[in-house]
Amino acid sequence: MKILFNTLLLMLCSALPVLAGEGGGETAAGVMRDLTNTTGGYAALAFFVLAYVFVILEEKTHLRKSKPVMLAAGIIWALLALTYRQVGIPAEEAHNAIIHNISEYAELMLFLLAAMTYINSMDERNVFQALRSWLVSRGFSLRLVFWITGFLAFIISPVADNLTTALLMGAVVMAVAEKNKKFVAIACINVVVGANAGGAFSPFGDITTLMVWQKGQAAFGDFFYLFFPSLLNWLVPATIMSFFVSREVPEAMEEKIHMKFGARRIMFLFLLTIVTAVSFHNFLDLPPAAGMMLGLAYLGFFSYYIKIREKRAYEYDKPLGISLNVGDDPFDMFKRVARAEWDTLLFFYGVILCVGGLSEFGYLALVSHQMYDGLGATSANVLVGILSAIVDNIPVMFAVLTMDPAMPLGQWLLVTLTAGVGGSLLSIGSAAGVALMGTARGRYTFGAHLKWAPVVALGYAASIYAHLFINARLFAM
Repeated sequence: MKILFNTLLLMLCSALPVLAGEGGGETAAGVMRDLTNTTGGYAALAFFVLAYVFVILEEKTHLRKSKPVMLAAGIIWALLALTYRQVGIPAEEAHNAIIHNISEYAELMLFLLAAMTYINSMDERNVFQALRSWLVSRGFSLRLVFWITGFLAFIISPVADNLTTALLMGAVVMAVAEKNKKFVAIACINVVVGANAGGAFSPFGDITTLMVWQKGQAAFGDFFYLFFPSLLNWLVPATIMSFFVSREVPEAMEEKIHMKFGARRIMFLFLLTIVTAVSFHNFLDLPPAAGMMLGLAYLGFFSYYIKIREKRAYEYDKPLGISLNVGDDPFDMFKRVARAEWDTLLFFYGVILCVGGLSEFGYLALVSHQMYDGLGATSANVLVGILSAIVDNIPVMFAVLTMDPAMPLGQWLLVTLTAGVGGSLLSIGSAAGVALMGTARGRYTFGAHLKWAPVVALGYAASIYAHLFINARLFAM
C-alpha cells in the first residue's frame, strides 16, 4: 500500500512538459534534502492533494481546474520559504528554486501558445470543418466510418495533438450517426485510443512526449521507434471492436464546407514551424520554444497578407489614431492567440510549481526510491501507464521527469509510450476522452468505455511487448 500511495503521489505530482526539479533526490539547486517530515512538508502535501481533488471533480463543481492548483502552488512555495527559514537554509535558495521552475514553465507555455495559435488559425480557416464535411458526405458504412475516424485520429494527432484530433473525429462520428448510441460509443472509444496512440510517437502529439523531448531524454528522431508499438496499441482493440460495428450505410449528408483563403499555406507554415523548432533544438542547441515563436512570426506576417488579400475595408479614425474595420472582421492572429486554452496553460503553471515545491521538500526523492529502486524500471514504467488512466497522463510524466531516474533510452521511450497510451484504459484518463464525454454526452460515457477496457488493455500490453522486443537494443545503458 505504501508503494501504491507513493506511486499515486508521483502521478499527482506531475502535469506537463517541463520539469520542476533537476533530480529525483535533489532540489533545483542540486542539493539533497529531506524536509518531508516537517510541518510545512505535511501541509504542502495536503494542499496539493486537496487541490487535485478539485481538479478531478471539475465536471461536477464546474470550478476551472487551473484555480485550485494555482492557489496550492502559491501556498506550497510560501510554506517552503518558511520551512527554509526554520531549518536555517538561506532565503535566496527558495528564490532561486522558484525562478528555475518559472523559467521551465515559460519555455513550455511559449511552445504550447504557438502551437495552439496555429491550430486555432486553421480552425478559423475552416480546415477541420472542411475535412468533417467531406467525410460525412461520402455515404460510407458505419464500419468504414469506424476505421476511417480511428485511422485519421492516429495519423493526425502526431501533428495536431490528441485533444484537437479527438474532437474533430468525434464530430464526424456524431454527424454520421448521432442517434445510433451503440455506434457512437464504440467509435468514440476507437477515436480516443487512436488519438492517444498516434500522439505517443511524436514530440508534438502529446504534452508527455513534448516534455520528454524538451528535457533531452530522447532526441526528436528517437520517438519514431515507438511507431509500431503505438500502431499496435490502436490496431489490436480496433480490430476486435470492428466486429461489433454494423455494416449499415446511414444516409449521406449534403454538407459542403470549403476552406478559406490561405488555409493550405497556414498548414504549410505550421509544418515549417515544426521544422524550425526541431532545427533550433538539434542544430543550434536552442530551446524548441524559441523556434516555435519564430514560427509564430511567420503566421503573424501571413495574417497581415490575408487581411490585404481579402481586401477588407478600413477607414482611419484620426481623433483616436487607430484603424477601424467597417466590414467583416479580418483574420487577426492575436484573436487566435486569445482563443488559446488559457485554463490549460494556467493549470500547467500551477502543477509545475506545485511539483517543484514538493520536489524541494524531498517528496519526489521518496517516490523515486519506492518506484524505481523498489519495483525496477520496467515494472515502474508499466505501472505509470496504468495509473495515468486514473490520474491523467500529463501529471504522470511530469513527476517521472522531475524524479529523473537513471534509465537507458529504451526505458525513457517505454514510459513515454505507457504514459501516452495508458490514459486510453479509462475515459477519464486523457484529455481526449474527457472532451468526447462532453461532446457525446449520454452516448460515450465512463461506463461505455469501461465495458471495452479489457480490449483496450490488450492493445496496451501488445504495445509494451512490441517495444520490448523490437527496440531491445535501446535498453542497454
